[in-house]
Amino acid sequence: MPPTAAPTDSPPAPPPPAEGKAKVRATGSATRPGDKIFLGLSRGSGILLLVVMASIATFLTVRSVVAISGNEGNFFTTFDWNPSGDPPVFGIAVLLYGTVVSSIIAMLIAVPIAVGIALFISHYAPRKLAAPLAYVVDLLAAVPSIIYGIWGALFLVPYLGGLNSWLDEFLGWTLIFEKTEVGPARNLFTVGILLAIMILPIVTSVSREVFLQVPKMNEEAALALGATRWEVIRLSVLPFGRSGVISASMLGLGRALGETMAVATVLSPSFLFSGHLLDAGGGTFAQNIAAKFDEANEYGRDALIASGLVLFVLTLLVNGAARLIIARRKEYSGANA
Repeated sequence: MPPTAAPTDSPPAPPPPAEGKAKVRATGSATRPGDKIFLGLSRGSGILLLVVMASIATFLTVRSVVAISGNEGNFFTTFDWNPSGDPPVFGIAVLLYGTVVSSIIAMLIAVPIAVGIALFISHYAPRKLAAPLAYVVDLLAAVPSIIYGIWGALFLVPYLGGLNSWLDEFLGWTLIFEKTEVGPARNLFTVGILLAIMILPIVTSVSREVFLQVPKMNEEAALALGATRWEVIRLSVLPFGRSGVISASMLGLGRALGETMAVATVLSPSFLFSGHLLDAGGGTFAQNIAAKFDEANEYGRDALIASGLVLFVLTLLVNGAARLIIARRKEYSGANA
């Protein structure tokens, strides 16, 4: 008889998991009470934010329609603000120009300096110096706006007269820095410098934190290939932190656009349009609202609310543009590497 093969002992196949248990494993985290509460709070917070934004936009729009419908001038091109007149005439041309120009001056001054300070703290300064310097920069953000305004009125305005004269002498041919009036430096150029000082700690703080998040392997790899310290920053740090610097700049721009008390303390408001930055006068949306809200009648307040709606839309456009820039440059930033 041929020999029979010995039976092999094989372990029994495990039973298939029950369908109910598989569902519990797949969705177990969503069925816990803590997760349900957290999900509800998170969703509610997001919905509440949208409701608040929609409420603000609706309120501003309704009151603005009332004011604009009774305006005898062009709301966008009139160089005057007299909603209490008969007939009422007002426009935002001077306010829009002053707000945008002073914010641009602030950004041109503050962003390069802030990025330089952030790079120095994160990559150049010794640790014993970096920590106190970072603390001092952050402390500037805690100074109230009115303190900046008083300092600007008592220090910047008197001492910027020499700089204004120098700019008029050597750059007056550009017409932008031509000074056609004699008087203190209560102009948009001074406001731009003051706003640059105010937004400097915001841009510096956010940029510094972004630069500190650069992967050390990227920097060490560049150094191993013989790159200098500047080449490491140019090839590894700045590309990685580009999106963060843009975000920090937009945060600073948001404060510059809406700054009120400091601008109202330094600037001599005027609705006589002048393209010369060194001439006194001009105005911004926030400064005009703060200066004229108490003395305005009900219709005048609606007119001020209409100008506030323009500032609201302008801020939304700036933030939307920043998001588009960040989204387009995200793949080149190194954040996903």
